[in-house]
This record gives sequence, C-alpha cells and structure tokens, in this order.
Amino acid sequence: MAKKLTVVLSQGQSQNPAKRSLEEDIVARLLFQPGVEVTIIPHLYDLKSDGPGMLCLEGISGNMVILSWMFERAARWTLDRNGIHGKIGTSLLTYEADDDELDELEDEEAAEAKPRVADARPESNRFIYCLDLRVSDKVDDYVEEIQRIAAEQTPQVVQLGGLTLDPPKSNGAAGVTPQQQARHDNPTNDTFVGAPAAEAHEPIRIQETSGRRWYPVIDYSRCTNCMECIDFCLFGVYGVDGIDTILVEQPDNCRKGCPACSRVCPENAIIFPQHKTPTIAGSDLVADGGLKIDLSQLFGKPAEDPGDVDTAVRERDEQLLLAGRDAVGTTVGIPKRQADKPAEARDELDDLIDAVDELDI
Repeated sequence: MAKKLTVVLSQGQSQNPAKRSLEEDIVARLLFQPGVEVTIIPHLYDLKSDGPGMLCLEGISGNMVILSWMFERAARWTLDRNGIHGKIGTSLLTYEADDDELDELEDEEAAEAKPRVADARPESNRFIYCLDLRVSDKVDDYVEEIQRIAAEQTPQVVQLGGLTLDPPKSNGAAGVTPQQQARHDNPTNDTFVGAPAAEAHEPIRIQETSGRRWYPVIDYSRCTNCMECIDFCLFGVYGVDGIDTILVEQPDNCRKGCPACSRVCPENAIIFPQHKTPTIAGSDLVADGGLKIDLSQLFGKPAEDPGDVDTAVRERDEQLLLAGRDAVGTTVGIPKRQADKPAEARDELDDLIDAVDELDI
C-alpha cells in the first residue's frame, strides 16, 4: 500500500483575512483528496526547535509538501536547521522569471564551481516540496499542484466494473484495450475509475505559542564554510559543529531587523525570511524583483543593494550602539574579499575632498 503524502500548511504570522481565507479554503479542498494527510502548524519560521510544531514535523518520515508564506529556499532551509532533511522536490507552481533574471541565473550557474557544505551530506531518501503561498491567490492552483505531486508517488489503479487492473507492464498488456490504456496513462480525475467519492478526514492542528522571531537561516547548498559571517557578527549568533561547519548556534541572540551578515556573505547563502528585500529573504532570483513594487523607488529612492558591505557595517554599528556597546566600523570582520580588492585609482573628486579636509573648516 502506497504511503500517504503529508501536506503541511504553515499559517501566516498575521490575521489577514485574505490569507486566512486562502489557507482554510486549501485545507477544505485537500480534506477530500485520497492519499493526502493535512497538518496545520503556526508560522514555520517562528516555531521553537523543541516545540510541538517541530516535533510533529520530525515525526513525518515520507514525502512532504510545505505550504508557507515564504520563498522556497527560506522554507527548505528553515526545516533543515531543525534536522528535517529531504531531496528537493520540483514544483511547477513558481514565480515566472523574465529573460534578464533567467540570464543572471544562468550566469550564476556557469560560475566557477566551489565545494558546498551540502555536497558532503548523505542523500535523503524522501522528497520535500516547498510551495510559496504568495505565488497565487487561487485555491485551484495549489490543489492541482498537490494532486500532481501525489500522483507521482502513487501507483494508478484502474477499476472496470468488478475487475481491478494493476498498471500494465508494457503497451498492449493482455486484457487491456488501447482506450483503457490511454485512460490509465492520462487520468482525468484524482481518483481511480469507478472509485467512490472520498470522505473528508480531519486535519491535524498543532497549537504553539511563540512570538515573531528573527534569526538567520543558512542555505548549505550555497554555503562554502568561509566563516565570514562568524567573523562579522558580534552578537554570538554563529558557531561551529564538531567538524567545524558553520551553524546558527544562538538564533535568538540575533538583533531583530538586522540582516548585516547576509550582506557580507559572498555566496548569498544567509537568509532572513522576513526581510523586505527578496534576495535576502530567500528568492532564487538574483535580480531585485519582488512580490510588490517599492513605491519609494518611483520617487527617486535608489534600489537597495543586498550585498552592500557599507550598509552592513552601518547596520551592525547601529545594533551595537542599541545594545550599549561601542561601534566598530570597518575595523572588525570586514570580508576577506574586500581586503584583497585593488585600490581604486584616484580622481579629481578625491583631490578636491582632500583639499577641503586640509582647510580644516
């Protein structure tokens, strides 16, 4: 008997009526899907590592679909940091990238290959599919994608009257007409032919009280273990495990709203799922796309550079001052790649600035 597919819906942090309606409508539809079990948890990013939500997820052994209000990378690596691993399940329900974004992604893939932390891990024997609930506001889109995923792991069965036919081994199997074979290969519904209507089953609802959290999530498929994050962060967030691999050791030491370590990561491997900049929040797209337009940019505000080291230094100094400590500027933990950059040639503006400084006014 085929294992059931577990669908986990991670609820949004807010009580936004539109979000809650989408969540509940998806759950209501899935309750009638054969071979699917539904679990509802609070927001995945806010769950405590030893709380009932994560303990429930740890108990799921088979293939899993995660529906959350986060980018796919953010959801996947939030699970990973809590010991919930799986091969990447490919979803057809994704953001559509334009030509420029696709070109940038191809350039990134063609870059010099480097050893990544994830390369040394043993391969998992199950798949995890992560679907972003911000991709579409249509319930059908999510239900149909979950049906497609469930069909990939569930052997199809054809019933004709009182006769049950297993999937044929090859075309022209004895007792199966071409019409029956075509209907088997291209089912028109989510149940086998002649199956009774599925009965609704209650979802598992996990209750957990926890406030909104803010901490970095490491994407180990990009991380090269360069340690620049642990050199830069001065709040004790990062540490290393028994084999000297970087990890987020004290997540709640992170300063709320500060993404500075993400900016200095040379591989864009550090994610803050709740940040407003898509690249920092876990978007696969390198370009500054997004889920909504920043109206301030229409009035002349420059687009934010997620990898701006100067911004990272300023953000860190602000948090140090708020914590009652001294600002350190660029004297501590500036990325090695910045130190190796050749000095830029001086121009007339540099000479003018020096002349003004000499006036001492």
